Amino acid sequence: MSILALRNLFHDKVRLSVTLTGIVFALILIVVQFGLFLGFLETSANIVDHSGVDLWITSPGIPHINGGSPIPERRRYKALAVDGVSEVRSYALLFGNWKLPSGAQEACQIVGFDLDTRLGGPWDVAAGSIDDLRGDYTILIDEHYKKKLGITSLGETVEINGHRARVAGFTRGVRSFTTAPYIYTSFKNALDYLKLTERQTIFLVVKTVPGADIRKVKTRLQQSIPDVDIYTNGEMMRKTRNYWVFSTGAGVTTLMGAALGLLVGIVVVAQTIYSATVDHIREYGTLKAMGATNRYLYKVIIQQALLSAVMGYVIAIAVSLFVVDASREGDALILMPPAMAAGVFALAVFMCGAASILSIRKATSIDPAMVFRG
Repeated sequence: MSILALRNLFHDKVRLSVTLTGIVFALILIVVQFGLFLGFLETSANIVDHSGVDLWITSPGIPHINGGSPIPERRRYKALAVDGVSEVRSYALLFGNWKLPSGAQEACQIVGFDLDTRLGGPWDVAAGSIDDLRGDYTILIDEHYKKKLGITSLGETVEINGHRARVAGFTRGVRSFTTAPYIYTSFKNALDYLKLTERQTIFLVVKTVPGADIRKVKTRLQQSIPDVDIYTNGEMMRKTRNYWVFSTGAGVTTLMGAALGLLVGIVVVAQTIYSATVDHIREYGTLKAMGATNRYLYKVIIQQALLSAVMGYVIAIAVSLFVVDASREGDALILMPPAMAAGVFALAVFMCGAASILSIRKATSIDPAMVFRG
């Protein structure tokens, strides 16, 4: 690191503070907005992502996993007869009403799954077990939503859609994009909560035999059961994410916020670095008069920008880690995986590097003769 670059940077503490404030503000805004976007992607289709399902059989034209409608349960037998199919189980996922201790209603999503295969069930149980759902009218809720649902401990009895339910356990990390908590129960119990008959199901979930070509099995299923829609697990995940994250505008808004943060950072840093260069223009002229090359001036200004990027990044990440941790207690999850932290550093370097371009042009276009003028 050039001594001149360090002295220029730390000579004016106020200007340095303004520069770092702009960088930190921009980077935190980028982290929060893009972290929200990643959180939206995670929570919008996490129930599909962790389902362990190969194929979903649904009613025609559903918009997403949370928008299913009943189909005849007997379609399961047709699906089982298709070559390449190993398991077909009934699965329910619909919105319901949870009665709070105050008497008010809270929206929830009832998830009824097969307890033997556990397809589409919870992926992390913090208290109790899935086998506890074998009892009548037993449920699992996520520990994050205990306060929201008025639950303080295991064994409490509540009311869902007019039916009693006993809290048999808690899941961990099963967040909902819609903020309506997922309530897990056996498929048998879900039929009562959702007021469905034994001849109905919302989905049929399929596991294929090991080594089978899932797309070929999907084609055979569609030929055998033409009055339903069939999706691979990846297709269902993309369909759900596209709806909640992009069709609702949530994802586009957060990405625009991240882009705005980058723009604000470039403008603030460019202004302060350019101002610092103008203030030292005679010094740069002296250096050129003494034989300093444009390459040397490039080096000084770019090093100033990179050092600003590193300092701003360290402060921004420290603050961002606190914000990310705090989001775990709220409804809007903010994620910051290691790859994103590395990407933010690259953005900080790009932002400060881009901001230094105007300064470079100003410094290298100096006429050395100006030093000797009055």
